[in-house]
Amino acid sequence: PLDMAVENGDEIFIGAIGPGQTIEVQIFPDVYEGGIYGDGGKYDLADVVSKPDGWSSEKSKLYGNPLQVKITADKNASEGTYHADIIVIDENDNHRLGNLTFRVKINVTWDVLGLEVAPAHILVGPGQPAQFRINIVNKGAASDTYIVSSSGARQWEFVKPIYIPAKSSREVVYEMAADEEEFYKPVIRVESASSQLIHAEKNATFEVRSDLFGDFKATNNGVLLFPVFQMPIYSIAGLIAGIADLFSGIFN
Repeated sequence: PLDMAVENGDEIFIGAIGPGQTIEVQIFPDVYEGGIYGDGGKYDLADVVSKPDGWSSEKSKLYGNPLQVKITADKNASEGTYHADIIVIDENDNHRLGNLTFRVKINVTWDVLGLEVAPAHILVGPGQPAQFRINIVNKGAASDTYIVSSSGARQWEFVKPIYIPAKSSREVVYEMAADEEEFYKPVIRVESASSQLIHAEKNATFEVRSDLFGDFKATNNGVLLFPVFQMPIYSIAGLIAGIADLFSGIFN
């Protein structure tokens, strides 16, 4: 998300992440001035030499291009501003570039996750899937894996891991079903694999009803858990229900 030249002693802000998340810093090793002959050279290694307590880091590969270091926040980090120092090394000073050290500033916030669930309510028949569209937004500067789960419909309480790059979003379908006629109130939860402090929840409802018109309407909610030869019949039923809804809206 950020591309800039750095010099020795510089401080740069590299973004906001959540507790436990990892941010990557890529350093392109070529320089075009200084060195033995005045036309630059290439750095060989980058490492984190100073970081907050409880944080971890990973140095770059030797002679990598780019040189990539990783900085991981403490899983229980409080919200606030943190600093880490990175050194870029000319191995054995072969190019006479000297080592370069710069500081990165990182904001830690718990507000790196956005969540929307639609629709809020679904009517289905017994055994039919209630399909909720879940839009997960990763607002931070760190890519992460988010775990989607639910509670409130025991038959379909399962987890679904979703990888979302930094500053991006992804929509997934989360499906639940039940055989008993009842009004269900599942809670859909999304939690970061990096830290339990990064999470969001949304309430949803789905109703299982076996009356004829309800069954017709439910066929519009997605793929049915029925044998293939019955699908044309249920497609027609869904069309009938849609037309009935239209006329109901006109005359009401």
